[in-house]
Amino acid sequence: MYTDNHIQDIVVKRNTSSSRKRVRDCVRSHITPAKKRSSVTSAMTDSKDTEVCCSDNEDLFEGYDSIVGDSSFLAKLEDVELQMRHHHKDQQTPQLCEDYLTDSILAEDLRDSPLRALPSSQLAFQQVVSTPEKCSFVGTRNTSTPNHRPNVNHADVSVNKPPGKSRRSMKDHLKQVLIDNAATSSTVSKTVQQKRAVMTEEISVAMKTIESISDEGDRGPFFGLPSKVKDLILRLKGIRDLYGKYFPSSFFYASCESEVLFHGPFFLEWQKTCLSLDSVQQRRNLIYSLPTSGGKTLVAEILILKELLCRRKDALLILPYVSLVQEKVRGLCSFGIELDFLVEEYAGSKGKFPPVKRRNKKSLYITTIEKGHSLVNSLIETGRLDNIGLVVVDELHMLGDGSRGAILEMTLSKILYMSKSTHIIGMSATLGNVGDLQTFLRAENYTNDFRPVELKEFVKIKDSIYEVDPREEECFRFSRLLNFKYSSGMQKMDPDHIVALATEVIPQQSCLIFCATKKNCENLAGMICKYLNKDFLKHKKAEKATLLGELKNTGNGSLCPILQKTVPFGLAYHHSGLTSDERKLVEEAYSSGVLCLLTCTSTLAAGINLPARRVILRSPYIAADFLKRSQYKQMVGRAGRAGIDAMGESILILQDKDIAMAKKLVSAPMEKCYSNLLHDGGRGLLSLILSLIGLKIGTTVEQVKDFMKGTLISVQEAQVTPEKSLWDLTVESIETLKEKGLIEASADEQGDATLQITRLGRATYKGSVDLSYCDLLYRDLSKGLEGLLLNSFLHLVYLVTPYDMVHQCKPDWMIYFRQFTKLSAAEQKMATAVGVPESFVTRKAAGQSMRKPVDTVVVNRLYLALVLYSLLNETNLWNVSERFQLTRGFVQTLLSSASAFGCSVLHFTEELEEFWAYKALLIELTRKLTYCVQAELIPLMEVAGVMEHRAKQLYNAGYKTLAHLANADPQIMVQTIENLFKKQAYQIIASAKMLIKEKAEALQEEVDDLLMLPSDLPSL
Repeated sequence: MYTDNHIQDIVVKRNTSSSRKRVRDCVRSHITPAKKRSSVTSAMTDSKDTEVCCSDNEDLFEGYDSIVGDSSFLAKLEDVELQMRHHHKDQQTPQLCEDYLTDSILAEDLRDSPLRALPSSQLAFQQVVSTPEKCSFVGTRNTSTPNHRPNVNHADVSVNKPPGKSRRSMKDHLKQVLIDNAATSSTVSKTVQQKRAVMTEEISVAMKTIESISDEGDRGPFFGLPSKVKDLILRLKGIRDLYGKYFPSSFFYASCESEVLFHGPFFLEWQKTCLSLDSVQQRRNLIYSLPTSGGKTLVAEILILKELLCRRKDALLILPYVSLVQEKVRGLCSFGIELDFLVEEYAGSKGKFPPVKRRNKKSLYITTIEKGHSLVNSLIETGRLDNIGLVVVDELHMLGDGSRGAILEMTLSKILYMSKSTHIIGMSATLGNVGDLQTFLRAENYTNDFRPVELKEFVKIKDSIYEVDPREEECFRFSRLLNFKYSSGMQKMDPDHIVALATEVIPQQSCLIFCATKKNCENLAGMICKYLNKDFLKHKKAEKATLLGELKNTGNGSLCPILQKTVPFGLAYHHSGLTSDERKLVEEAYSSGVLCLLTCTSTLAAGINLPARRVILRSPYIAADFLKRSQYKQMVGRAGRAGIDAMGESILILQDKDIAMAKKLVSAPMEKCYSNLLHDGGRGLLSLILSLIGLKIGTTVEQVKDFMKGTLISVQEAQVTPEKSLWDLTVESIETLKEKGLIEASADEQGDATLQITRLGRATYKGSVDLSYCDLLYRDLSKGLEGLLLNSFLHLVYLVTPYDMVHQCKPDWMIYFRQFTKLSAAEQKMATAVGVPESFVTRKAAGQSMRKPVDTVVVNRLYLALVLYSLLNETNLWNVSERFQLTRGFVQTLLSSASAFGCSVLHFTEELEEFWAYKALLIELTRKLTYCVQAELIPLMEVAGVMEHRAKQLYNAGYKTLAHLANADPQIMVQTIENLFKKQAYQIIASAKMLIKEKAEALQEEVDDLLMLPSDLPSL
């Protein structure tokens, strides 16, 4: 029977939306009237997390005169009684209460219908029927009794009735109790009060538990995510919610951004372990480290989705390269469309500061390191940093990478200092001093040595192959002799036997060859083709022909002569000299097996993941520098394709002079990651302090000092600044900023010194302008106002030509002279005004010396401006690169750098009233530099992953606007557009939908702001 403990254990729920209105339809049991049950289901569906609470003096059946209306329930009670009588007809014994029901009958009928919080009269009735010995008690009790009647113990009605009358049924008894309950008084017994107190306490505890769970937002079985996420990951990535220590034969590899995605039935065991860590569940900061291709990014994506969907907070993903940002945006747009969140790209010239404030939608900001810092600054300035619930940093070890490392340290330090609720996750390669990063981020560390495929490392010395084994005294253990047959001529051309090593695996398997320089990549690819068998030409001949056609189309009819020669053999080179379109085509062809060998520079190892059966390191050098341990591990880590190869192997080619250094290389511990705030004369520290004062994070020297205690440089002060203390360096930096006119000190009302940013200082940090160039930029802009050339873009292009690229290119004076003479008279006058007269260019082209010194920075900058100006006028990158004798990759890099710097200059001028005239001009110029295509193609180029050639294809096929793309049928698009795969079509459509969604949301937010009643509206 139901005891007091049973009643206390009943789950009681409350409607959190209103303390007065009770949602009764959400409670469903066997005693719910049949005509009400259909509405119960819909009520439960419509009111998520709706809780109902009923006190003892409330009627559960509000809205019905009586439960008598449900004849099925009353009939059920009568059936129970009849069964009871039949069962006991031969076993009747004298009883004190005629209408006694045994425990078994009551439990049998109601065990599956757990009672809710019943009115006291019903509780009393339940106690009566379950406790027969109490039926004989005669007296008065404070039970639910109608106010207009004297106290009557309803439990004694059957006892006091005339003996001659027939026995009253359970049905009649229940009717009478419910009638009495309709006029229940608020007076309750002491026992009931105690029960209520205990239950109230239990409710309070339960609600706190529920609230703690809802804070984390555990909404489903897939790592706390809704089941829809699991289905999407399976559909879009082929990964199931299972994991194991081995891979079945159905596993296959697919490349995606910076990692391997394991398609097939298994979720990796380490991934599930990592997602189940206490630090993840309790939102403590975490650094997790695995070898290359271990599947790190998938864990981060699940955590990001959990933040967006469950905790309803924005998320920030920081990636090291623009190409990776674009790849990730393209890959996650489909998730955003399906799961109703926004994916916003912050790379190059893209991104709005501060971001659009959205009331309903949550955003995932995918940024480069530089754009991420600007985004965080804008959120701090507007008081919205707490909207970011999660920050994920890929390649966290880039904290030790020069000026970019300094920017990353600034970003993370500000987040740690300004937001206590933002969760930070760092993904990193294995580091030698991860403890320093843990201290800096106040994070825990998870490390795993998992690799999807076993890696074996070898070195080649002369014609012998040695296996690398650091446990051996000599580090190298003899493995085999290289089997090759070279002619004397071939031996001279290929003394390191690259062809022999490569042909052991290609064309059936893949091979990467890392070279020290870009020129070496091109020469090596051409040399290998000379000695390959003609059978290589037959392997995937049709696919190679298609690839050559695509490469030619991306070059507007031009094709690299080296690729034209190597691609038919299944070979290509890969380095920054290629355009982004060419690199993308080469990468896709290699991933699909059309190309079997790439000669590449080390940048491929740091970017997109293109694994190979065999990785060959042409030499232990990058340019003239000997390899670092981290660089070596990154390159050899590309060996082995999950699900295809049983193992991967790397071969480092050594000369006798490099053997000793190579032994140290393969056995040395991983390099340590150190703060770079003092890199390049302490520019990072100066920039950090300037932004702290500008954002009012630190307005006194003591506040700045307090902030500096939370930086990585503070953790590593003994190693990074052994000669001076961090305090001394901070004070020196503040003085330097004063000297530059970027900040000033003043006394407050109490006489204490406060630090304030100047107009120039604010423009510098808001525009993310390098402190080395802020003065020069201000002078150039001021001088430009004196005679700004408006009938040509040349003057504006010169003003946004990045200073940091000036020394990367030396002018060809004859080319300089020819292009200068083609300028109009007004343009030549402008050139003279900035400091490059025609006489100077003429004399340099003639090989004559100059008597008067000329600023080489201005001269080189104008030369690069001429390159950009030609590109804007012609939009054909190949023609411009040939005209100026520059690699097309360099020209494209110059273009993207100018576009990004143009955004910085725009923000710089917005903070200075005297430069008001530049604003409208720079907005249009930056847009042109971002895409550098015909105007009608720009809307299509906004879509992630759509380059110029693809945009032309789409436009010619009738897809002329974002709306066309967003509403396109992928099947029709694939049939209409040449060489477009279904996956690419889906990504293009998803990206277009996301862009339209972002723009619509931004417009809606603007409308809401306009219609919103001002909070400070004057009133009487």
